[in-house]
Amino acid sequence: MEPLLISNILLWLVVIAMSVVIFALTRQIGILYERVAPAGALAVNQNISVGQDAPAMSFQSISAEMIQIGGESQQGKSQLLFWASPDCPVCKTLMPTLKSVAKAEADWIQLVIASDGMELDHKSYIKQFGLDDFPYIISEVLGKSYGVAKLPYAVVIDETGKVASMGIVNSREHLESLFEAKERKVASIQDYMAARGDQ
Repeated sequence: MEPLLISNILLWLVVIAMSVVIFALTRQIGILYERVAPAGALAVNQNISVGQDAPAMSFQSISAEMIQIGGESQQGKSQLLFWASPDCPVCKTLMPTLKSVAKAEADWIQLVIASDGMELDHKSYIKQFGLDDFPYIISEVLGKSYGVAKLPYAVVIDETGKVASMGIVNSREHLESLFEAKERKVASIQDYMAARGDQ
């Protein structure tokens, strides 16, 4: 046999083998994708738990408006407490998303941004990200009461004043998972997926 014919046969054998391997890998990726559950916000909290009454408090916002946190809502809305900080890079990347989601969901939820530290730093932060439309509270007590240890962190309080969902929020998906958990009446999306897996 001529060397050219042998090389062509070997080349076709390699192409066929690679096609079989690619097909097998594609199937495995599909199976893996079905098994991997969506990642929701991770709830790391020892002070409060989902389903309990949210600590009810009143605070003066940076714009001198009195804001009621927790307790039964007078407007029939839930509250989204979002802890951020001017020196938190993830918080900065999430601000446009947070504003967009808060405006889109404004008919049923009120966004309240919370932090602590120097008021002057927060005023420039509010100006930088255009947060004037949202209540902004500077209070170390609020963060401690809600067990906030890492930022960015969010807590959804339902219209009856109970903690509906909470967790560390690093992306839009994490933020939306808090709303999904509230709607499905579960502590987290992970709990929901685990319950579905047991059925």
